[in-house]
Amino acid sequence: MARGGLDLTENWQLALFSLAPPPEDIIAFRQTADRSCEAIGIGGMSGNLQEQVLDRAEALARVGGDLDLLKEIAALFLDEYPQALVDMRKALATGDAKTIERSAHGLKGSVANFGARTAVDAAFELEQLGRAHKLDQAPQALATLERTLRCLHTELSAIE
Repeated sequence: MARGGLDLTENWQLALFSLAPPPEDIIAFRQTADRSCEAIGIGGMSGNLQEQVLDRAEALARVGGDLDLLKEIAALFLDEYPQALVDMRKALATGDAKTIERSAHGLKGSVANFGARTAVDAAFELEQLGRAHKLDQAPQALATLERTLRCLHTELSAIE
């Protein structure tokens, strides 16, 4: 994975020992992330919403069936991804297509660990827009990614 991405296998130690308090906008984001997907306006999904957001079987398979390891990786991801979204919002505001591409790529790899196909697709779209410097289409793609990640956040938080 590219340097600076959210490759949890490389960044887990850094995340564990990072004691600096998060910026206020990350705290606010986390406080709203536990709402249900319907409450945040992702309607029209079938009753298989959990399977669409998080493939628990695939996520467990990726960690060799070790539920404790999956919980640990999920917790690290939940701590790290809000900063990637903040970085992408800032990059969008400044026209920094490379940062959008790089951050979206990192998120794509991270959410793939959870079999989160919808989130992978949303991150891939944003990555491609950054690569092509099509930032006029990026705000909508970023909003879609954020909604998808809020749903994933809810599902990952509920892993038992």
